[in-house]
This record gives sequence, structure tokens and C-alpha cells, in this order.
Amino acid sequence: MVPTRLNELPAYAELRALAARLQSADLQQLFDRDGQRGSDFTLEAAGLQLDYSKHLLDREALAALLKLAQQAGLPGRIGELLGGAPVNNTENRPALHSLLRATRAPQGLEDKFAEVAAARDRMRHWADRLHQGKHTGYSGAVITDVVNIGIGGSDLGPRLVSEALKPFHGDIACHYVANVDPADLQNTLQTLDPGRTLFIVCSKSFRTEETLTNSLAARDWMQQAGAAVADLDRHFLAITTNLEAAAGFGIPAENCLPMWDWVGGRYSVWSAIGLSCAIAVGWECFEEFLAGAEAMDHHFAAGDPGANMPVLMSLLEVWYCNFFGAGNHVVLPYDNSLRRLPDFLQQLTMESNGKRVSADGAALDYDTGPVLWGSAGTMGQHSFHQLLHQGTRLCPADFILPLTTHTGMTGQHCRLVANCLAQSRTMMVGRTTEAAGAALRQRGLDPQEAERLAPHLAMPGNRPNSMITMQALTPATLGALLALYEHRTFCSGQLWGINPFDQWGVELGKEIGVQILGRLSGDDPGGEPMDPSTERLMDAWREAL
Repeated sequence: MVPTRLNELPAYAELRALAARLQSADLQQLFDRDGQRGSDFTLEAAGLQLDYSKHLLDREALAALLKLAQQAGLPGRIGELLGGAPVNNTENRPALHSLLRATRAPQGLEDKFAEVAAARDRMRHWADRLHQGKHTGYSGAVITDVVNIGIGGSDLGPRLVSEALKPFHGDIACHYVANVDPADLQNTLQTLDPGRTLFIVCSKSFRTEETLTNSLAARDWMQQAGAAVADLDRHFLAITTNLEAAAGFGIPAENCLPMWDWVGGRYSVWSAIGLSCAIAVGWECFEEFLAGAEAMDHHFAAGDPGANMPVLMSLLEVWYCNFFGAGNHVVLPYDNSLRRLPDFLQQLTMESNGKRVSADGAALDYDTGPVLWGSAGTMGQHSFHQLLHQGTRLCPADFILPLTTHTGMTGQHCRLVANCLAQSRTMMVGRTTEAAGAALRQRGLDPQEAERLAPHLAMPGNRPNSMITMQALTPATLGALLALYEHRTFCSGQLWGINPFDQWGVELGKEIGVQILGRLSGDDPGGEPMDPSTERLMDAWREAL
């Protein structure tokens, strides 16, 4: 069933009127008028707590947003997603990333679940084999380093998870190469021993340009070090459906793990694409990661929209994007282990919901898919937080905060927590011009100078933000966090009436890239003429050789 357009829903006009009233709302006054706001606008699920009380939202607006969700048929669409309906309507496929972390088969999906279970067994085989030192390279040395070669969803998810769970790592070091720039691969390989290195080539088609280019260079590196063609199976695994191309490369079928067309790349870290993560942390930890995501799936499936964390986060995203004109959303993880989370979420949200036509192909007359950006913790405070507090743009924010640290350095972690809570509160309360003037006078400035400078220190406040906390960053809470954002992305796509599971917008650039490469390499010198700018730049490259 094709989703309904957002601005055709009956609650849309009501929400526009409510947003006009709340544009100038004072968040502190909303707290003062509603003694239960802090507790009632807080929700727990799957080891996470969401505090959404610091938003330009009152109970009337929240009720209207929940009506919007019901009118869009969101509860039914959640059931369709999790039940395996072809929600990817342009490719006529389901989107069953939730099945990848399920512990039992949903009704009607028994065959697909059996395939997932078989792939998990093979993942566990390789993770255990490497952890137990049973796999050796061409020289007879035990493998100590794994290099994941992929791009997009075959890199961002595994890289994030591996880095976020570093306190849980075993003896195998995992590295990640994505960029076709040869420096990426070269910088990774220069410290590694070929005889102790295993590569995982992640490409469903085994034709992804960047991945194949890097894989061929890695194979050359291995052979130059002394590995024979017959030894390549000791050093290469593949996550692919193209067994023929993998075999031609030198990777036998027994070294290939499957991918399915009902899993998009940006939703694939739970699959064999996450093999490097399972190797890094061990199979038991990887199962905890899957279990955390499954717990969020159960919450998502069962929760009434008003008590459903992904639904509420989606409604807030639509609230600011379509009723407040916010074209962006900032994610601020206050844990250095999560520093790559904004990179991961950029692909998840913008490749999913960066669409200009509805699911039935009609042009939309409202915004979808805000730009997502961010960085880790206090790093952002010394760069872009100036814009958050005093800029002219509305930037709704998600703060993400583990309440404890794996480092044992509780005192220093206390400073991090204080910074996070302070930034959230500062966005809310701001500082009046009068308070700024008083602060300047306290610093010893004379009243006239204090009055002159006060506007520069004033902050409007009332900048909306959520706080997502967890007791600790563990495999389970990380799994729940990523599943939370996956489901939020789906819900927003349904409210906007678009298909969040295709990505046709990336195709044309690839096609033109092949044409230009043919011209630059000389393989197709008479290829299609380009515009004058591109022709001049191609000439500049030739002249620079």
C-alpha cells in the first residue's frame, strides 16, 4: 500500500496552527505550567531512555502529532514492515533487516529465517576459528589482523560498531578501507604483515568500483609478499551473492557468505556484513548486539504510538522539518567511542529519506529528509555549538550519553557528563540581554560597556533537543540505539509518503563516472562528449600527469 501524503492528512492543518503558536513558546514556562512534564515526556525501552521534554511541544501538539501518526496508518505500516510485506514498492521487495537479529521465525518468514540462521552459523564459524588461532596464512602464521574492504553500508556500519565496542575487543585487530583513493589502503597496509592478514571483501554484486579496486590492490600486495594464487583462500573472504565473480578473483564459494536483496546496505550491519565486528568482539558479544536490536524491534512492534520511542522521535523530526522549517538535525554523542555515529546516521537517514517524489512517483510539495550532521561531544562545543546557541538557523538536536564509562576514569567522565547536560540546558534556557549585561558588570565592566556588549552574549534559548541516555555503552545498548534510528527513519518515510528503501539517486553519478573513466583511461577515447567545464577539468588532469 502506498503511503498517504503528509499534507493530505486531516491533522496537518491543525498542526500548522499549533506550530505557529509554539514558535515563540518559552520552554521554561512549559515546565513551570506542567509539573509532570519531565516524567511524562520521558520513555524507556530496550536499555535506552529518551527525554523529549525540552521540545517546543505541549500536550495538545503531542496529541495532534499522534493523530497524524494514526491517520497515516503508521501502526499498520509497522506491522507490514516487520511482517515481510513488500514495503520497498519500487523494487517490489520487503525490507527485513529486523529478521537478521530475530531469534525465531515470524509467521510466514520461516524459509528466510532459516537462511539467516545458516549464515549466522557460518559467521560464528569464522569468528571462533580466528579467535581460537585455528586459521593461518600462507606462511603458516596465525591471522592477527582483519581488513574489511567495503563502502557505504558495507563500511559505515561495521566500522562504527567495531570502534564503539573497542572495550570488548579480543586479540584480532580489525581495520577498515573504503575510499578508492589509494592512500586509504596504503596507510592501512603499511603496518600489517601479509602472512597474518585476512581481507573481507564486502560487495553484494562483487562489482562495486571502490571495493573491487581496493580488493585487487590488496590481492597484488599479498602476491608481491610471496602468496601464491593457491594461497589466496587463506587470506580472502567475501560477503556477496556473485559467487562466480568471487571465484574468478580467487575466493572459493566456501569462503563466501550471503547477502539478500531484501536487505539494503545501510541496514546490513546485522548480517554477514557485520562479520568483522563479530571477529573483533567475539561471537557472544555480537549476539548481545543483535539481542539489543531485537529488544528495540519488540518495543517498536508492540508499543502504542504515544509510548513508542521510534515513533515519537519520527514525529519530532517531521514536526520540525515540516512545521518549523528546520532543514537539518544534529546528533551529538557524548562518548568518543560513538564519534562515527553521525557518519553512519547520515547514510541511514539521507540515503533513505532524501526523496523528492512520493512512493507513487508524484512530485512532493513539502520537505523530506533533513540534513543530518554532528560530531562527538565536547569536540563540537569548540566548533559549531556557537551556531546552535546563537545562530539564526533552527537545529533540533539529539544528545546521546552513556551514564558510565569503561575507562574507570570516573572523575574525568563526570566532566563529560556535566558538559553534555550543560549544553542541553543552555540550548533550552539561553540567556537574556539583561542577564548578559549583569554578568558583564560582575566581570568589572562599566555599565555603558556592559550594555554595549550584552547583545553579543545573549542567547535566545528555546532550542529544542532530546537526551538519549543508557547506563553504559554495551553491545546490547548499541544494538538498541542503531535499531531505534532505523525505525525512526522508516516512520518518517511513511509520514512523508515516500519509499525509504531505494536509492536511485546514487545511480546516475556512477554511470557518468564510468563514462569519464573510459575517457581518462583511454579505454573509450571517443566516448560521450561532456560539458565544457568537465572537458576542461579532464584536460587539466591529463596535463598534470
